[in-house]
Amino acid sequence: GAGMTMLIAISGTILGFLIGLLVGIARTIELGPRAPVWKRALVRLLNAVLAIYIEVFRGTPMMVQAAVIFYGVPYMGGPQLGQLQAAILIVSINTGAYMAEIVRGGIISIDRGQTEAARSIGMTHWQTMVSVVLPQAVRNIMPSIGNEFVVNIKDSSVLNVIAVTELFFQAKSAAGTYYRYFESYVIVAVIYLILTFTVTRILRLIEKKMDGPDNYVIYGSQSDSRASIHVVDETRREV
Repeated sequence: GAGMTMLIAISGTILGFLIGLLVGIARTIELGPRAPVWKRALVRLLNAVLAIYIEVFRGTPMMVQAAVIFYGVPYMGGPQLGQLQAAILIVSINTGAYMAEIVRGGIISIDRGQTEAARSIGMTHWQTMVSVVLPQAVRNIMPSIGNEFVVNIKDSSVLNVIAVTELFFQAKSAAGTYYRYFESYVIVAVIYLILTFTVTRILRLIEKKMDGPDNYVIYGSQSDSRASIHVVDETRREV
């Protein structure tokens, strides 16, 4: 049960981040005043479609989305998905909607002058995003990505509506078999707490590593009427 929960959460978060990355970049496309009319119309249409996707999946419960996708796809002539396939698909699409806004916010937070400088030397929107903006934006939104991962660990419990054998489903089955409801749900609550607590601590360590060392000392030296400032990392100084 716990292994299935983590598999769904990890897969859904990674795929959801990739979806959100593409959607977030697409929603920040800006055309110059000389852009053809058809390009402007295409960008507006794309933004409208992506906005609908985001609003629908952020505005409806994941449990309802799971039931609609799992039972609705074969009803509309599509293939019958397995429980695990459907679970990963649902979590990925749902996470992608949230990640899209997170990524867009991260992109907007980067100094606009960097984007303008990149465009002025002939870089396309996608080249600017990949080479200049995204490396900084992803670092800034790491806490939000980690938060989505933790949310997915907990929200995977709603997938029992399509009989996914994740942690809550197993606890529910055990409670029904042995008629020990209180004990079963207390145990599963403790397991969820251990999982989320452990993941949160690991993510904080990763964020700290990405932020780099905190202790710096600024040394100033002045010679020939000119001042120079040296920033030295205390953690790397030799005594």
